[in-house]
Amino acid sequence: MTRTSAVSLIRSRSLSDVAEYAYAATAPAEARLIFLAGSCPLDEHGDTVAVGDYAGQAAKAVENLRTALADAGASVEDVINTRVLVASARQEDLVAAWAVVRDAFGDHDVPSTLMGVTVLGYADQLVEIEAVAAVLDAPTPGDQVGPPSA
Repeated sequence: MTRTSAVSLIRSRSLSDVAEYAYAATAPAEARLIFLAGSCPLDEHGDTVAVGDYAGQAAKAVENLRTALADAGASVEDVINTRVLVASARQEDLVAAWAVVRDAFGDHDVPSTLMGVTVLGYADQLVEIEAVAAVLDAPTPGDQVGPPSA
């Protein structure tokens, strides 16, 4: 099967243009939704990387997010929403993590929420990224369409 992105970003002319993301996104009813667990800054051994570095942890979390999306048949262009969790009460730490995530998504500036939290689940973890994606799976030539023959 081939995959087509189903995400349409919506930018509001009634709201401030200072936000670095679209305010809303839609996908048609026939889209396959992909709900991703929080992407963490863990290496292949389960160890937290870039200890003490918000931007470094955000970069690893984005890398792991891309891998999970690919395994589900999607890419960052298919993401319809994100939530970026940063274990800090300092706005500059949140902004450091957000800059990495924003740049990773490029022109696909999905609706996002950036949150400072008290603590995250792994030792030394500072950043986690949750995401939802939407794709349209289109049949390719040779794929069976309709009910199976009897």
